[in-house]
Amino acid sequence: MEYFGEEALGLIETRGMVPAIYAADVMCKTADVTLVSYENIGSTLVTVMVKGDVAAVRSAVESGAAAAAAIGELTAAHVMPRPISRVGKIVSKHDIDAE
Repeated sequence: MEYFGEEALGLIETRGMVPAIYAADVMCKTADVTLVSYENIGSTLVTVMVKGDVAAVRSAVESGAAAAAAIGELTAAHVMPRPISRVGKIVSKHDIDAE
């Protein structure tokens, strides 16, 4: 899913893939958001990104952060209401729809 900065961006970072995947699942089930990408940063850090309207992304990130913290280590959670379009190039590096 390409991201061009047209919608709010929600990010959750965890230590390990299991809490990241769980957070992504909870975020997508909690609110009307779209899973954009993930980034395996190294040192076991994984960031999951979703997009949608600001209220939906806030709700999703809150729920996803709580879910990740319940089964693993949450290292960061943040909502960017209207990031500049150039952020999309960073976010789309590991586009979940890319072949």
